Amino acid sequence: MRIISFATKDSDWESPRLGIILNVNGRDSGQRLDCEKLFEPADRPSNSLAWFDMDGRWLRTARDTAARLERDSAAFADARAQGWLVASEDAYWFAPVPRPGKIVCVGLNYRDHAEESGLALPKVPVIFSKFSTCVIAPGEPVVIPPTSERVDYEAELAVVIGRRAKHVSAERAYDYVLGYTAFNDVTARDFQFADGQWQRGKSCDTFAPMGQTIVTADEIPDPHTLRIRLELNGTVMQDSNTAQLIFTIPQIIEFVSASITLEPGDVIATGTPAGVGFARKPPVFLKPGDVMEVSIERIGGLGNPVVAE
Repeated sequence: MRIISFATKDSDWESPRLGIILNVNGRDSGQRLDCEKLFEPADRPSNSLAWFDMDGRWLRTARDTAARLERDSAAFADARAQGWLVASEDAYWFAPVPRPGKIVCVGLNYRDHAEESGLALPKVPVIFSKFSTCVIAPGEPVVIPPTSERVDYEAELAVVIGRRAKHVSAERAYDYVLGYTAFNDVTARDFQFADGQWQRGKSCDTFAPMGQTIVTADEIPDPHTLRIRLELNGTVMQDSNTAQLIFTIPQIIEFVSASITLEPGDVIATGTPAGVGFARKPPVFLKPGDVMEVSIERIGGLGNPVVAE
């Protein structure tokens, strides 16, 4: 199942709604289930992140309804008549989690990236964060700050957490994963290296493109076999496989949840492979007019232009 966050021209763009892409006979029907329409206004969650809770009745109802509409043509027609469905062309897509509670990132987590950086493999995951205000949707521009001259791209597989996780073992970690999405950990390298820590360089506005969809975990039985690529202006800059991950997704969840509570709608960006701009000779940094395209096997693509502030 593929989950989106969207708005329509006649809706509140400050409060994107959860949607599910409906497939009929194995193909995209062109219709999205508007999950809010399944509940009366007073019965909808007050916290938008509650929609991502696999233990909450809102997501369970939405997933069960979507599955029923996909297999029952009469129910599909009835849902359309009741106004539960939105045509794809009428839905503007936001990042699938427009404002995560937390964005937890893992640094130096691909063997090939460690090799190109000339660094030893880390013994434990290197964890940092990005502020949620840097999240943008597919197609929205990444904005280069006027005081940075070394903005870089980083294609990443991201994990969306689906239930509260604390002290979770690696063996149980997948029980807490709602799904996966594409992510671009855009970074101002000059800020990152000058500051001595990474928060500012990683968290500039627009530096977390995400999407297009959350592909639920049941569709990706093994997230460690996926090809991951980034193209810059049509030229392949990163081309690797999640098999290169040093720390697996279960290991990351175990490590993080040992000291930090993960909650529904939190996003974990699992690291980037070789080919980043600062490690190239000569280095390649983003400039206005560039277009980045992240693509991850079975997850989809994430494209964003680059502009000056």
